[in-house]
Amino acid sequence: MEKDVTIRLMTIEDIDAVHFVELQSFNVPWTKESFYNEVVHNMFATYLVAEIDGQIVGYCGLWVIIDEAQITNIAVLPAYRGNKIGEHLLRRARSIAKKRGALKLSLEVRVSNHVAQGLYKKLGFESGGIRKNYYTDNLEDALVMWVGIS
Repeated sequence: MEKDVTIRLMTIEDIDAVHFVELQSFNVPWTKESFYNEVVHNMFATYLVAEIDGQIVGYCGLWVIIDEAQITNIAVLPAYRGNKIGEHLLRRARSIAKKRGALKLSLEVRVSNHVAQGLYKKLGFESGGIRKNYYTDNLEDALVMWVGIS
């Protein structure tokens, strides 16, 4: 895919499109109301969207609290996966976290999601532990991954 990807801040006008990406990506998707609350009410949250030709094809959520940052969620439409969109989103989120004073960035990923783990390792994330029975749909464990921000 050679099209230009634009990464920008999410607005409330993007919620329907982001929710569509969410529905296509997760067995237990967040609600539209959850995204609305993140964008409008959560002072720690920043959400990014990835656009191609004006269509939202991915998004990433980030919380920065004091000196720690957390990726809350990240997803790319299935048809657009494998095109470095997730990598672009994560790199931008990491940059925002650094500008806001975070010293480390963490996330959880399904222990079975080796593709995502490969991306995170490529970006310097390391395994930091297991959260047992983290995912409510099948009680799969989550691998916690961390990276320092310098």
